[in-house]
Amino acid sequence: MKLVIVTGMSGAGKTIALKMLEDIGFYCVDNLPIPLMEKFAELTVMNFGGHSKAALGIDIRSGEELSKLNQVMSGWKRNKLPFEILFLDASDQVLIKRYKETRRSHPLAGSGRIDRGIEKERDKLAFLKERADYIIDTSQLLTKELRQELEKIFVDDQKYNNLFVTVLSFGFKYGIPSDADLVFDVRFLPNPYYVEALRPKTGNDSEVRDFVMQGGTAEQFLKKLFDMLDFLLPNYVLEGKNQLVIAVGCTGGKHRSVTVANAVYAHLSSQEELGVKIEHRDIEKDSKLKK
Repeated sequence: MKLVIVTGMSGAGKTIALKMLEDIGFYCVDNLPIPLMEKFAELTVMNFGGHSKAALGIDIRSGEELSKLNQVMSGWKRNKLPFEILFLDASDQVLIKRYKETRRSHPLAGSGRIDRGIEKERDKLAFLKERADYIIDTSQLLTKELRQELEKIFVDDQKYNNLFVTVLSFGFKYGIPSDADLVFDVRFLPNPYYVEALRPKTGNDSEVRDFVMQGGTAEQFLKKLFDMLDFLLPNYVLEGKNQLVIAVGCTGGKHRSVTVANAVYAHLSSQEELGVKIEHRDIEKDSKLKK
């Protein structure tokens, strides 16, 4: 049997995650009172109703009962009842934006500001995040990407080290991405912009990629970059970081940065324990501005 506690910050996507787990065969119950959780777990172990996989949605709505959850989980551990915790998180800025867009009030904000409610909630849920087996930061995730991460964990049974990496290409003339953790400037590489036949193309085209990679400088840079990332990422996981944005920039964000970002994405995608996606922020901006 498999029992998963789905929890996390209000607005981080818990309800969506429960619906996705239901789609892949989980029997899902949201906001079950804490005192009933032990009985629910017993019924799950007994395969009651033919359900071998169950997910419990638990969040700040449990109120004062939430403090009793630690005791319940400790009892499960003593009795060797197998369970896992999935914690959904997002940055404060993203949570505030989502609340404003939906015009909902935060359950702990009352008549006060949303950010104070989020601060209180983080404090009350800290013990669950510390015990979590999986932490997914949904700040930059599309719905389909969240589904992919859940399927990776609960369908494909892949190893998951709680780190989701976004590889982002950009143009310096449009500004450095505000959420970047690591920024790499690749303006030292050969620039296809000055070759008329290559100018309208992008780093997704083989001709541009070959031009950027000529001479061996890009290859040498990528080798050193991969070595550094292979060292850094496991240490970020140990430190508890659950989301990383690697930004690669050139002048316009169309040729060199796209080429290098694609290479970084391909390298990281081969590591099954990571969640990885790629974005080319400015790849179309030059053509749009000329219209």
